[in-house]
Amino acid sequence: MKKIIISKLFLYRHRFVISYVILTLAFVALLFGLPLIAQDGLSNTEMESATSSYHLAMDAPINGDLTDLPYKMLQKVSIRIFGLTPYAIKLPSILLGLILGVLFILLLNRWFKNNVSLLASCLVILSTPFLFLAGSGTPLIMLVFWPTLLLWLGSKIQGEKRPKPMYSFLFSISMALAIFTPFMLYFALFCVIFVAVQPHLRFVVRSLPKLPFTVTILIILAGIAAIVVNTINQPTTIQELLGIRGFDFANFFPNIVDGLKPVFQWFGNTDSIYLAPLIGLPVLSLALTGLFSTTKGFFASRNSIASVLIIFGLVITGLNPDAAIFLILPLSILVAHGLKYLLEKWYGLFPENPYARLSALLPLTILFGIIILPSLLQYIYGYHYNSKVASQFDYSLEIIHKNLTDEVLVARDNYDFYKILEDSMGIKVANELDNLSDTKVAVLKAQTDDESYQLSRIITSPMKENSDIIYLYTKKGEENGTDN
Repeated sequence: MKKIIISKLFLYRHRFVISYVILTLAFVALLFGLPLIAQDGLSNTEMESATSSYHLAMDAPINGDLTDLPYKMLQKVSIRIFGLTPYAIKLPSILLGLILGVLFILLLNRWFKNNVSLLASCLVILSTPFLFLAGSGTPLIMLVFWPTLLLWLGSKIQGEKRPKPMYSFLFSISMALAIFTPFMLYFALFCVIFVAVQPHLRFVVRSLPKLPFTVTILIILAGIAAIVVNTINQPTTIQELLGIRGFDFANFFPNIVDGLKPVFQWFGNTDSIYLAPLIGLPVLSLALTGLFSTTKGFFASRNSIASVLIIFGLVITGLNPDAAIFLILPLSILVAHGLKYLLEKWYGLFPENPYARLSALLPLTILFGIIILPSLLQYIYGYHYNSKVASQFDYSLEIIHKNLTDEVLVARDNYDFYKILEDSMGIKVANELDNLSDTKVAVLKAQTDDESYQLSRIITSPMKENSDIIYLYTKKGEENGTDN
């Protein structure tokens, strides 16, 4: 009988490729199903983002709104094509989340072995905070997207003896676009300082061919020039990009506390759109293990980058509590370091015993099941059944699509958002009853005292304590609608 050699089996030789394919398919299916299984309502920031994106002018790079320009352009196209729907508003984040997930895998694969990068990638892209970013129709995802892309491109430049000019050009273009996102000017400055301080990176920059290096600098300067021109026409632009518009520096440390609450609060939930805790105890334990393991050889760029990024994340959190979501990136790198440390210690105990190595599969499988499954379930059910979080989302747009009327009366504070319905669905939207003429009117948020209309139906939402959302009115003398 022929002896079976495990290393020659097809499944063993291609185990990492097969695992990445399975992970990618599961990830894609999960991402595009996000609006169906989790928060299908819209937060106030999502409605504000959709309104700003839809009204983005063609001359925005010079005279208009430069802040979050790349994301707003994507969201504007999405709404134009698919209309004003929750899915169209979230679609840019879903697509960017798909790219970001791939970037996480590529970045970790550059710095760690296949087994470590695969396991760490599973923990990151199937976690609650990552899925939240990919399912939220706001530019918040760009705060993690740009640094991850820039770090991966930087690793492609640093890790090659002769880096291809293409990666230098892509890095410069990405940096030029990234600085249109709030706080990314700080990140650009952080990159310059980190390269200047880190000896190996200084050597890499000096060894770059002159032409790609010069073109890289020119492209980045072109992005900065666009900001300068826009700031001359709109003085608030630079304040928005730096995150200091209307900011009181006395709130710096309270903002850090508020930003970290949903990240590490394991009991209860804060009154925010974040499910607490964003970082579970098992993942935090792995990250702390990784932080400990990086103290040896700290000045290697791969080891020190995560610690420095945590400090950077805390600084921008002090300017805006929502920026705490940036900590996903350094924590992901530390988780990979933690897994690397644990696997090396385990294999170090049995360097010549293959059965001992195989025996680690069972506890690893249990460990990852304990980490990933509760995180997925928390995300799927939390936005439906956690009252504090569910109440942060508005379901009126979804209900309008299911209960179409010809005319809608909305409150003044949401008028600009719902006005988009006139272009996308042909529904007349007004904020004064006198501007409407139909016999049936849907009134959002508030009842009307006009005696010429009578209430015919109330539409409610199970997600709110004050569950009445839409009042359907019929002109007196006309046939009533269906009773509630």
